[in-house]
Amino acid sequence: MLTSIVGINWGDEGKGRMVDLFASDYDVVARYQGGNNAGHTVINDKGKFVLNLLPSGILSDTAVNVMGNGMVIDVEHLTKEIKAITDKGISVTPDNLKISDKAVICMPYHKLLDCLEEDRLGDAKFGSTRRGISPVYSDKYMKKAIRMGDLFDKEALKKKLEPIVEWKNLTVANGYGHEPVSADEMYDWLMTYAEPFVPYVCDTTVYLNEMNRQGRNIMFEAQLGALRDIDFGIYPYTSASSTIAAYAPIGAGVPNLHLDEVIGIMKAYSTCVGEGPFTAEMFGDEAEELRKAGGEYGAATGRPRRVGGFDVVASKYGTLVQGATCIALTKLDVLSYLDKIPVCVAYDVDGEIVHDFPIGVALMKAKPVYEYLDGFKCDISKCRKKEDLPENALKYIEYIEKQVGCKVKYVSVGAERDAYVRMY
Repeated sequence: MLTSIVGINWGDEGKGRMVDLFASDYDVVARYQGGNNAGHTVINDKGKFVLNLLPSGILSDTAVNVMGNGMVIDVEHLTKEIKAITDKGISVTPDNLKISDKAVICMPYHKLLDCLEEDRLGDAKFGSTRRGISPVYSDKYMKKAIRMGDLFDKEALKKKLEPIVEWKNLTVANGYGHEPVSADEMYDWLMTYAEPFVPYVCDTTVYLNEMNRQGRNIMFEAQLGALRDIDFGIYPYTSASSTIAAYAPIGAGVPNLHLDEVIGIMKAYSTCVGEGPFTAEMFGDEAEELRKAGGEYGAATGRPRRVGGFDVVASKYGTLVQGATCIALTKLDVLSYLDKIPVCVAYDVDGEIVHDFPIGVALMKAKPVYEYLDGFKCDISKCRKKEDLPENALKYIEYIEKQVGCKVKYVSVGAERDAYVRMY
């Protein structure tokens, strides 16, 4: 079984929590895109963990975890992330973590350039996490990146690094007027933070194909959601990589394999971190009440998330482009305080009511059309079976299924691993 776990909306849907839940059923969990610019918060019997780079399956006692070629890896951050979880008793070794030799290293100058550009843009900034993601993906496609496999030959690495740094300084020093980057310092940084990971580096294409040949179950884990995809998202307010399920086998290292299942993760309401159009956004006391109820603060950045009611237009689109075969609905319990549940059922674009997700200028102009459904007004955090859920909660779930055109298979009613209901 090859399964991809993906976000339907803007990210922050609760993918890490669901991957942690399902990981025991899979032999391999593979991250296939992104860097440490987003986080997955997982709470289980081992504690509370915030994972930015490591696949969420690292918390499983049995799963082997893969960081695929589609990722960009800040090895300094990875070092700290591994220390944080090993300090809590989680084992991380070359036996349960494998890093693609084709994965690109996010260098200090990538983070520097990210910050310099956001500062230059001022009020027009994209809302970057300032962790170097767009600059490092740019270098990947410019064919001027350092990959994990380059660590195998130190002399060749030095020769490759020097002209790259010289080229990079054309922008750092001559463009932004910042102090030049030192090639020697970059090499020393690589030896300090990247070289220790050499035992973890391998050809994930060979490894994952062998696991598939043996009939092992493989889960592909995404970061962010469909609306942050570089092609299909709210461009240019997107990530720099493909967050779409169809990219999972490619970014993990096995473009020859095909997915059997796509589990789309969506919240029972809408949240968004960063800049860009967010049509369903609520403001004032109504928004603050929802934000506090859901604890909506970014796992990677700590920034307050923008919040709104469930967005039918965006969720229907996200479900379509992800090719979701089923939905996992998270944080339904958060809505228990509401007498009426807000739902954005359409967009108003220059007076025209639209039900299909627009792009470009039309999306920037879009205003929400809200309706309100009856709330369920009770604590559902102890519900573990479909019949435990109150009638209005079931009606809300059925409404979402009808609107997005996909069945809800799982409903999360709390942050803990076992706090969920399987609907069928």
